[in-house]
Amino acid sequence: MPLPADALTLDQLRVLLAVVDEGSFSAAGRRLGRVQSAVSHAMASLEAQLGVSVWDRSTRVPRLTEPGRALVAAARRVVSQVDELRRLAAEMAGGVEARVALAVDSLFPAGALVEVCRAFAARFPGVCLELHTETMGAVGQLVRDGTCDLGVAGPAGTDGLERSHLAHVRMVTVVAPGHALAASTARVPTSELRAHVQIVLGERGPAPSAERAVLSSERWRVLELGTKVALLAAGLGWGNLPLHAAQSELAAGRLVRIEPAEWGDADYLVPLGLVWRPGSPRGPAARWIAAELAEASARRLAAGSGP
Repeated sequence: MPLPADALTLDQLRVLLAVVDEGSFSAAGRRLGRVQSAVSHAMASLEAQLGVSVWDRSTRVPRLTEPGRALVAAARRVVSQVDELRRLAAEMAGGVEARVALAVDSLFPAGALVEVCRAFAARFPGVCLELHTETMGAVGQLVRDGTCDLGVAGPAGTDGLERSHLAHVRMVTVVAPGHALAASTARVPTSELRAHVQIVLGERGPAPSAERAVLSSERWRVLELGTKVALLAAGLGWGNLPLHAAQSELAAGRLVRIEPAEWGDADYLVPLGLVWRPGSPRGPAARWIAAELAEASARRLAAGSGP
């Protein structure tokens, strides 16, 4: 008759795994710094508590029984989970946050964001990452009201926040190949641009603003960069896109570049910065992700280029 389940100990499971990994009771004893009889006693107690024969002792070297093999797999999961629990508790005791909330402007390259998130998951597996992707001043608002700890924001809506520069995003003006403006071979006069619908990004909120570099009085306002790309590729207007977001469409011929006469190269660079509330404490995970965002920006957006 098996003993009560709560008599089972983590040490017994670790001894079991040591025997399996080392190949014998004596080798496990040497690894654990115990005599062989102590290892044998631990295995006998484990079998008594589980009510299952884990080892076939009919041979000179005990072998796992069929139930024993299944129990070893479960034991590995239990030991791994306990080790993860202890690691997480140690991190929390050292000040690591349980959650980091990040707001990111949609102009930031998705590839760079995925790169940072993948590295974050590996470095802080027990920390919940809450990610908001927004446009315009909505990023600054999420940081300002405390919803997010950090933000990657353009110049709009960040008044009152601390800011450090990350990189410049190079913008390009594009239309579909079948659009009337696509035939222009020289710089396009503002008067001609104003005669066509401009598709612009806006922000959520009670008093939404639109992106800068707006020339046309006829405009469609969208809230997502992906929607803007799709509408431009469908020939429904002209607009500005981050080079990294337009490159695949340009390469495929679904979009073509045009050059507005009103803007020079400097007008096509949008600064992105890391923003946070003044005086707000940042734990190790938030500090780490801030540094990684800076490195990813430098790799992906060096000198205002594409990804």
